Amino acid sequence: MTIVSALSEFAASARDGLPEPVMTDVTGRVLDTFGNCLAAQELTGPQEPHEAVRRLAGRWGGAGECSVLGHALALPAPSAALVNGTLAHALDFDDTHLPSVLHPSASVVPAALAVAESVRASGAALCQAIAVGDEITNRLGMASYLPELRNSVFFEKGWHATSICGTVGAAAASALLMGLDADGIADAMGIAASMGAGVIEANRTGGTVKRIHCGWAAHSGVVAAAMAAEGVTGPPTVFEGRFGFFQAFLDGRYDASVITAGLGEDWELLRTVYKPYPSNHFTHPGIDAALALRAEGLRPEDVEEIELGVAAAPLRTIGEPYEEKVRPRTPYHAKFSGPYTVASALVGGGGLGLHLDDFTEAAFRDERRLALAARVRVVADEQCSEEFPRAFSAVLRVRTRAGRRLEHRVHSSRGGPEHPLSIDELEEKYALNAARVLGPEAVATLAKEVRGLAVRDDVTGLLAPALIAAG
Repeated sequence: MTIVSALSEFAASARDGLPEPVMTDVTGRVLDTFGNCLAAQELTGPQEPHEAVRRLAGRWGGAGECSVLGHALALPAPSAALVNGTLAHALDFDDTHLPSVLHPSASVVPAALAVAESVRASGAALCQAIAVGDEITNRLGMASYLPELRNSVFFEKGWHATSICGTVGAAAASALLMGLDADGIADAMGIAASMGAGVIEANRTGGTVKRIHCGWAAHSGVVAAAMAAEGVTGPPTVFEGRFGFFQAFLDGRYDASVITAGLGEDWELLRTVYKPYPSNHFTHPGIDAALALRAEGLRPEDVEEIELGVAAAPLRTIGEPYEEKVRPRTPYHAKFSGPYTVASALVGGGGLGLHLDDFTEAAFRDERRLALAARVRVVADEQCSEEFPRAFSAVLRVRTRAGRRLEHRVHSSRGGPEHPLSIDELEEKYALNAARVLGPEAVATLAKEVRGLAVRDDVTGLLAPALIAAG
């Protein structure tokens, strides 16, 4: 049995029902994604990627059958998936799976939602599709993690595993909702493998293109499934073949066993964690350490020098180039800066410890934060490198103006595998995000609709509270 046939059989079997913990978990994924999409509406202006793709999708036209979060706008399924997927990843606040180091739901949920609306699927069918899509995305990403490398091969090569693997997961979810059988789902994934893409240089030096990666993955997944439904086929050895997915993206360096081991019984979906802070996940342990020292009485004006120790692999993202990290180019670029996020945790902090107000234009231009960021050096720490990427860890060492030396080490960041967010914290995160654009009644009504998703006969109208509030 080839990899794609094993994955497609797994996907098709989801129609027979999934374990209750899996179905319940999916509603959390949907709620988190919706909150992230709504909060992203605050980012306005012609250069914002989500507004750019919304304008493009509007010009493309087509039968308006699917909803766009926060807008009284209906678009064809591929276009709605593009816009919602871009919104879902716009704030870098989306869920994360380890050790694959990718964000599955930002691509899969928008794709599945768009198709579910277009075929008037039940809530249970939508939940099944999201569970399958996220699981496939996670397992493809896991295959790229090599213990001897202590990193994902995708990441080492500069590929964005989130969008590359997410395209395939989105295609599987879409094909399942379209009613394709196992062969058709395999074809959808085989087609999607030719569509997945994403280069992560923007993490280091800026640019807005990364923020559309999940939108394009969602869009491509819907299109791949639709092509399969029309008879286009994919190669049966699309993953392991001589010129297949893993050879093309990873130079043939991957662990095939993790893709299918325990598939359908041992769910990686349930190990996918939620972010408490709206920044690149590699910055989170440093934020945790800064918040801990702040709670112990450390004040920004006390700081003479800070050393942030992290694993060697993420140092390239949050610590280099140094001049770009101590003075980021944009508020979004600041989300990928170890110095800026540590400084912000000491100076500001809102929500669950650090929130969207710490990445506004005003906060980004706050000279107090920037002056403190300039005192932060990011270095590789051997213990953190040993723990990465199964956990994101950091150590913060501070020398004060009075000559004191303080240190705090975090072995697994808040929201990570050892310290996952509670249901109450997840609900708080959603409410804080959604309340930035919706009124209290709409926030509560949308949450209630999502909680009851698994027993909903038809997903049409699921987003009505957000659409009505948006006018």
